[in-house]
Amino acid sequence: MAKHIIMAVTNDLATDQRVGRTCAALHEAGYAVTLVGRRLKESPRLASRQYKCVRMRLLFRRSALFYAEYNLRLLMRLLVMRADLFYANDSDTLLACCWAARLRRKPLAFDAHELFPDVPELVGKPAVRRVWRWVESWCLPYVTVAFTVSRPVAEAYGRRYGIVMKVLRNVPVSSTPLPTTRRVGEKTMLLYQGAVNVGRGVRELIDVMNLLPDCRLTVAGDGDLLDELKAYAEKKPWGGRIGGRIEFLGRVTPERLHKITREADLGLCLLEELGLSYQCALPNRIGDFIHAGVPILATGFEAIREVLEHYGVGTVTEACPHVKEGQAYEAYINRLADTISTTLTFWREMPGEEKVRRFAEARRELCWENEKKILLEAVDAIFKRD
Repeated sequence: MAKHIIMAVTNDLATDQRVGRTCAALHEAGYAVTLVGRRLKESPRLASRQYKCVRMRLLFRRSALFYAEYNLRLLMRLLVMRADLFYANDSDTLLACCWAARLRRKPLAFDAHELFPDVPELVGKPAVRRVWRWVESWCLPYVTVAFTVSRPVAEAYGRRYGIVMKVLRNVPVSSTPLPTTRRVGEKTMLLYQGAVNVGRGVRELIDVMNLLPDCRLTVAGDGDLLDELKAYAEKKPWGGRIGGRIEFLGRVTPERLHKITREADLGLCLLEELGLSYQCALPNRIGDFIHAGVPILATGFEAIREVLEHYGVGTVTEACPHVKEGQAYEAYINRLADTISTTLTFWREMPGEEKVRRFAEARRELCWENEKKILLEAVDAIFKRD
């Protein structure tokens, strides 16, 4: 009889590609998988999946009340669901999964998609950070196997708690980019994809478009700052609704995002130094750009720099400034415009066969087919010990 794995996340399951790939890999390996998340009023209908999905309606959407309600409701479910392994994605699901694992004497897996107590949203909130550090310090000793997205995150968790984490990079399934046809005279497409949140460089990209008249910016993603930044862009002559060169798509399906990404000339991943989590991150958009054959311009934090320099698929640049006004900010925007222009010229002048070679090597090594072996070996080992 198949072993049952209960996977927990706090999102609505619709666009979480890492968790979707993890669940699919475990299902294909013969495990029975149930993915538990939440349902919002605006949550889209889920497409049919190979594994079972459960979405809970909650009273609260954010703050401490949300996390308390979610973990309590999740724990109640986990105590009665058939399970042989509880799998917590990020620290905000860890408490409920840990209690369920302890009470039912089942193994516990932990997958840290980021260094949770050090995310930008918690910078300047020492009391909240202490709570999440306490949750991790209390729960992590009971974890049977732990994964994370990059070596720097694994090392940070190791220094902090003495836990050994396996690196399971957030990269796509192998693919060959489809050729795209660009209309004559069409402007160069710069693409930001991902959450429109604090410290992601979207404000800077809006401002730099004033200095890049031959470019257009596409922002694909939802987030806390989406409405604010859309309003900010609409006030700019180059970002207004009439004749503007900035497009906000909001949340898009993974399938549509893949198509949009293939059309881009340059993929952007600009971050601020807002907490250790960003400095250790290897964002999933890096893998998405690589598999679409799109050159990258990204902040040169450690894990990002390692990938871009090793495979030669992008350029690193300085972190975004904290202050978004004044002469220093204007000087940064000018440097960013120069860097974008220089990067675009570099890739236009590169021989086509060299570009193909670089991205082919990166796709061959940075693919989910390689990463999932780490996942399956670790989960299989848990049950072989039973």
